[in-house]
Amino acid sequence: MKIKYLGHSSFLITESTGTSVVTDPYDDSVGYHMPEVCADAVTVSHHHYDHDAVKKVKGNPVVLDKETGYVLKDSVEISSIMSFHDDCRGKKRGENIIFRFRMDGLDVCHLGDLGEDCSSDLIEMILPVNVLLIPVGGTYTIDAKMAKEYVDRIMPDIVIPMHYRAKGCKLDIDKVDDFLDEFDGENVVITEAGDEIEISRDDLDGEQTTIIVMENGQ
Repeated sequence: MKIKYLGHSSFLITESTGTSVVTDPYDDSVGYHMPEVCADAVTVSHHHYDHDAVKKVKGNPVVLDKETGYVLKDSVEISSIMSFHDDCRGKKRGENIIFRFRMDGLDVCHLGDLGEDCSSDLIEMILPVNVLLIPVGGTYTIDAKMAKEYVDRIMPDIVIPMHYRAKGCKLDIDKVDDFLDEFDGENVVITEAGDEIEISRDDLDGEQTTIIVMENGQ
């Protein structure tokens, strides 16, 4: 399985068969330019301009923007969990969809714009997770401290932070540094801009969580 960070909350996730999914494509109002990509499916955690620019994705993809259970091209299993975009049961910002992908024997979880505090019920629905894609910028989502609590309770093999302020970002959200500070810089890998990472089950030892900060190439 390969993962490429496209910026903000958007990733291109590709199974070994070539079947691919793009998460939460955004428009240029964010301050970044969404790369041109093709995919078989697009997931949308909620309908805000920085998460639902589905026309940016080529290839006539299936758009998944509701609670669903879906099998893509007989290989990629996609499921969803309803959650909240804020810490008051959606009264401020509405609902958020968490998407889970089963690819190449690995469980990937994209938390979208999760805003609610960590709870045992939600953790139980999210598990198991090998790769966790988690918002860390605060303001519109959970902040660095709450993100750390989610990581501690989910205990994924790999964590990739998203939805934080990088160069050019026009949103009032925090930088990724606040999240990294919660871990005292331990087990942190920072990739080069535009890099794609490849993950297989053989790469995972199940003993520690590695944080991978993927530069978006903007």
